[in-house]
Amino acid sequence: MKTLKSLICALLLLPAAKVLAEGPVTLYAIGDSTMAPNTKCDEDPGDPGRGWAEPLQCFFDPSRLIVRNCAVSGRSTKSFINEGRWQKVLDRIAPGDLLLIQFGHNDAKKSDPKRYTDPETTFKENLRRFVTEAREKGATPILATSIVRRLFNKDGSLRDSHGRYVPAAAEVAEELNVPLVDMNRLTGERVLQYGPEESKKLYLYVEPNVAERFPDGNADDTHLCIRGAEEFAAIFVEACVEAHNPLGQYVKPIPDL
Repeated sequence: MKTLKSLICALLLLPAAKVLAEGPVTLYAIGDSTMAPNTKCDEDPGDPGRGWAEPLQCFFDPSRLIVRNCAVSGRSTKSFINEGRWQKVLDRIAPGDLLLIQFGHNDAKKSDPKRYTDPETTFKENLRRFVTEAREKGATPILATSIVRRLFNKDGSLRDSHGRYVPAAAEVAEELNVPLVDMNRLTGERVLQYGPEESKKLYLYVEPNVAERFPDGNADDTHLCIRGAEEFAAIFVEACVEAHNPLGQYVKPIPDL
């Protein structure tokens, strides 16, 4: 099984890609905490929490493409828009840029009216807005379904924790002819490869007295550790290349290891 660390080592030995005369394009990533950067890890080196959009830059020559991870913990499509975060991203998007969109985890929180969206109506409407407004700025949107939670059934299968939000995103992608990366399926396959116990190595399981924010330890089946973020980022990039979607052209060659 490949790891991002071994991929990076091999990639660093490859010749640099030809620099585009126009300069690099930008990939903006918007989403929730499963993608978002851990802003506290520099202050607490023992904190392994990471979002899967954090390692993406490793797969791209910064002279051709720069990743801007604008995902924010706890946000849904609704709160990302209502807090003005989408407008700030939209104001920066330039022709030729790309936009990666992954929401769903917090959209499903019915108890929170500031975040909840209905998967058949407001969730789809918000995704359409991201896509349409990005295209109006000359950018290329890419939709990703939510990564899987590590929730095993007794028979060893994974429990569906996202309901209609995953197919709703896929339906918007088909409706608007947007490239889709089914991260829910792909990450689910990886978690199943690891199995119920070993898959903890991908998620935010922390022993006591290792990270300041988890003095008593942590067992989290939604958020990722460094290894999980690296592997899920690699899964995303490989899927883009295999599907020949617009982001794939910017990826450094990934050798077979």
